[in-house]
Amino acid sequence: MKIAIGNDHAGPDYKFAIIDVLKKLGHDVTNYGTNTIDSVDYPDFAGPVAKAVNNNEVALGVLICGSANGVAMTANKYPNVRAGLCWSNEIVSLIRQHNNANILCIPARFTSIPQAIIMVETFLNTAFEGGRHQTRVDKISCS
Repeated sequence: MKIAIGNDHAGPDYKFAIIDVLKKLGHDVTNYGTNTIDSVDYPDFAGPVAKAVNNNEVALGVLICGSANGVAMTANKYPNVRAGLCWSNEIVSLIRQHNNANILCIPARFTSIPQAIIMVETFLNTAFEGGRHQTRVDKISCS
């Protein structure tokens, strides 16, 4: 599966650990994130991930920043993106099952790297339930 990943200065260590796991699982990963802890602007990294998901260039995306709010807000500006901010594995399951999320947003300042890896694995392995949730998901895009 093709997956895009992006991060700001709060997430390089998370990104590298996640990329390592994704590649070991056989996924093709495109890195749009910064590789250093030097201060950067999160929209510069969230935008390319969201654009890739929006345009079906990749199947899913992962975004990492300090709170994950900024990257989620940026990503959700794209009409075909459903980015969910998650700080627990249960929420990850729900954004996939109920919201058909296609971008996982991880708050580096509120999760550990091992937690983030588990959340990414759950994100990849949880299916959308459809049914009553499809009607709701169809109402999300405003464009």
